[in-house]
Amino acid sequence: MLTVDFSRFPLAPGDRVLDLGCGAGRHAFECYRRGAQVVALDQNGDEIREVAKWFAAMEEAGEAPAGASATAMEGDALALPFPDDSFDVVIISEVMEHIPDDKGVLAEMVRVLRPGGRIAVTVPRYGPEKICWTLSDAYHEVEGGHIRIYRGDELLGKMREAGLEPYGTHHAHGLHSPYWWLKCAFGVDNDKALPVQAYHKLLVWDIMKKPLATWLAERALNPVIGKSFVVYATKPHLPGTQAADDTGVPAEAAEPAAKPAPRARKAAKSSAKSSAGAAK
Repeated sequence: MLTVDFSRFPLAPGDRVLDLGCGAGRHAFECYRRGAQVVALDQNGDEIREVAKWFAAMEEAGEAPAGASATAMEGDALALPFPDDSFDVVIISEVMEHIPDDKGVLAEMVRVLRPGGRIAVTVPRYGPEKICWTLSDAYHEVEGGHIRIYRGDELLGKMREAGLEPYGTHHAHGLHSPYWWLKCAFGVDNDKALPVQAYHKLLVWDIMKKPLATWLAERALNPVIGKSFVVYATKPHLPGTQAADDTGVPAEAAEPAAKPAPRARKAAKSSAKSSAGAAK
């Protein structure tokens, strides 16, 4: 379940990619499949160890093309262990709403992104997120939980202030907002409520089968109740330097991800149920 739309945010084989706050690794895996040189970084050691296992399984199954590489490592988003201008692409998905010093995180991402490089930022959308906060204090008042709700213009303003130039936005995961409203209404830790169970089965079915009906439904719902707000931006070249044609605005749709090899596909199926509730 990807939040970043790689038809709007294309990758080239060999791109150096940082997936910051990678969590379970969904975007890092997709970048690896597309031939990138990926670093997946998170402060959660358990998740990083799991991501490293998946990278190894993908390599063994032949999912990654020649020249691709993948590294999983623990790290602090406010003190990234990389030199300036280390990456062509940075992705930070559903992370900034957890971090008190979001301006500090933006500054670090801009520092390690090369001039002309591209960045994708995703956060929970204001409207659907506000409903979750209204329905349940437990949804956000937990250690490491959400500490703010971004308005779209607020996030764009902070990105521009950090020196980035946004070039596109959209909303994603319209099918997931009702699921989280149900979770908040029946109790965020109550997975036995029948409406929650039924909707979770729908999301798992959508992830596994990708039917046309839910694809069309999500496309219709995204502008209205899409759970996530997604921004794409570039880091400008320094004055006096020649800018390459690498704004990140796609000339054509990127190629779809390769279908997982049998062994990796079997592992993916076992994790689909947890993926259905991951958008947060």
